[in-house]
Amino acid sequence: MQNIKAELPIIQGGMGVGISLGRLAGAVAREGGIGVISAAQIGYEEEDFDRNTDKANLRAIQKEYDKARALAPSGVIGFNIMVAMRGYEECVRAAIRAGADIIVSGAGLPMELPKIAEGSQVKLAPIVSTARAARVLLRYWDKKYRRVPDLLIIEGPLAGGHLGFTQEQMMKYQSAQAGAYDAEIRAILAVAKEYGERYERRILTALGGGIRGREEAAHAFSLGVDAIQVATRFVTTRECDADIRYKEAYLKASRDQVAIVKSPVGMPGRAILNPFMERVMAGEQIPHGPCHRCLKNCDPARTPYCITEALIHAVRGEVEDGLLFCGAYAYEADRIETVREVIDSLLP
Repeated sequence: MQNIKAELPIIQGGMGVGISLGRLAGAVAREGGIGVISAAQIGYEEEDFDRNTDKANLRAIQKEYDKARALAPSGVIGFNIMVAMRGYEECVRAAIRAGADIIVSGAGLPMELPKIAEGSQVKLAPIVSTARAARVLLRYWDKKYRRVPDLLIIEGPLAGGHLGFTQEQMMKYQSAQAGAYDAEIRAILAVAKEYGERYERRILTALGGGIRGREEAAHAFSLGVDAIQVATRFVTTRECDADIRYKEAYLKASRDQVAIVKSPVGMPGRAILNPFMERVMAGEQIPHGPCHRCLKNCDPARTPYCITEALIHAVRGEVEDGLLFCGAYAYEADRIETVREVIDSLLP
């Protein structure tokens, strides 16, 4: 990417609420990767969060960026901003004002991101999971904005948090043999190549989802991507912004506790089964406080639980009452590491 350059081909995936903030992103950027701050309800620790959620979040974007930049003065630091968030445009603009090098955007296709970022130097990195989604997005950006992404991130079915697949697609990839998603990756790369050639440039690509060590990383590079995106491995690091009890929940999790769950807005996601999620899956309606206006398509009167409250409980270490998003191999974590150790275990 012009103007910015990461020393290492590794992107730390954005994890909200509060899992990847300035401390983790700054640590990754300091080591030469791309550190990513999650903007999802980023202001949850601000004293006026319950009363002025939007203002608290915008204020915290600058605070967390400054924290990361202090750790990595010359590193590459960005924000993950979900399309599904209310206040999406305001958060993107706040991240740009803060000084972000790159905006990563998924949980929906960021169709209007070029318009929001117009006039800035920030790099744009949409997330896609299928070739169809990639083609829809790139065709739209090409026709309406005469541009292509700086980086295209492919997020596979083994990723954590909200996933860009239908329940049927998830079942298809889980039941198929290893490497079943490779064909989709190659198809996405072909779309990126096609549109890059129109602009006489190469659209850089990254692959995330289930990358737990050198073997998966090497396989990703063998498919032709330029970088890997890793999130779950960074949760159990000293530098991760989450409470130690959140990290320990990963260390204690067993394989059969990592499951596909449904978020309050109907999107599939991957999380650790705990007492809270077992209550939800049993059909219980979990009482919650006032709406924090987090997701566009959430109806507080009908939602089975408040995702903001559940994620805040989790990041604060109230793990029995929280939503513990994770990647497919979270159960393999067996110790607290440093960011440097994680990076060394992924790259040659």
